[in-house]
Amino acid sequence: MGNSIQHLADGVSLIASANTWIEGNAIQQLHTTAKLAGMQQVVGMPDLHPGRGYPVGAAFFSVGRFYPALIGNDIGCGMSLWRTSLDKSKLAADKLEKRLGNIDGPLDDTWQDVVASLAVPETGFEASLGTIGGGNHFAEIQQVDDIHDQAALQTLGIDKRQLLLLVHSGSRGLGQQILRRHVDQFSHGGLQQGAAEAADYLEQHEAALLFAWANRRLIGLRMLDRLRGDGDVVLDVHHNLLAPITLGDQTGWLHRKGATPSDAGVVVIPGSRGDYSYLVRPVPAEVSLYSLAHGAGRKWMRSECKDRLSARYTVAQLAKTQLGSRVVCNDRQLIFEEAPQAYKAIDTVIESLQQARLIDVIARLKPVLTYKTYGECC
Repeated sequence: MGNSIQHLADGVSLIASANTWIEGNAIQQLHTTAKLAGMQQVVGMPDLHPGRGYPVGAAFFSVGRFYPALIGNDIGCGMSLWRTSLDKSKLAADKLEKRLGNIDGPLDDTWQDVVASLAVPETGFEASLGTIGGGNHFAEIQQVDDIHDQAALQTLGIDKRQLLLLVHSGSRGLGQQILRRHVDQFSHGGLQQGAAEAADYLEQHEAALLFAWANRRLIGLRMLDRLRGDGDVVLDVHHNLLAPITLGDQTGWLHRKGATPSDAGVVVIPGSRGDYSYLVRPVPAEVSLYSLAHGAGRKWMRSECKDRLSARYTVAQLAKTQLGSRVVCNDRQLIFEEAPQAYKAIDTVIESLQQARLIDVIARLKPVLTYKTYGECC
């Protein structure tokens, strides 16, 4: 398949080129997950980095038992890409930012019919619908920067003269509640397939996937409404989820934690807020557990970022990127945690996937305006 697929041990693989920075602790966590009961295969993606006990940027295949803790607390987190009617030649970042304003708060009553049309089950987290959340979540206005496959771009209905909108968010507090209840009751031991508690988790998991999908849809519609434009969804995928799957002669469970599906059509693999994103056509393969990197992947822990960067950059400097784009993030801690320097270069991630023959690049996308939070800093 290519020289970027490394077999580290029985059932443990890593997709990474020689230029891909991978932290040793992330590799250790990958080996740890391989020892879980029923685990057959684990694969680290080129954006692999350490998580809270388990790695992020990885896929896991188990038989007879599945592990909610591997999915984490943001069930259904994923990305949607919208083509829009917004003309890139007429809308610079400052005009976009002014039109967009603050979209941190709940949707108002004028959105009731739209929310109802999405048929999301009642969860108690309705106030979070249409909001991005914290951490690495974002919504980004992008433009087509470099075309690799014009025919594929035309098939997707994307016109390079129009701006695109990429939304990255998930199930907000709902996923956190589901995981917390599970861990409090079952710790990290996983659930036996067919057991009543397993069926109960799967039902909650499906509700969280629907919530996350609806949340991304509402974020996109809300932003387009503010920006005075129209748009259509090109793609929407989850990268934190559990799904039944058959590999060879084994039927089991595919866990994705920060791993984009390669069996669901075209996807976007975004870089940091100061880097490019790539629209790609996946080449589905069992060797990668039908999964790809979901982004650039962190290099630094969040707790390190402010100390590393605050002497070199002001908040105002971090709000502008080397690519000329702007970042709306008035949370002083978060803008340091999410600085481009804290992430791997996206080109090394894409290179690894290309060497493994897991993707074909359709286009490179350039950020124009990235929205994180309007919340007051200082």
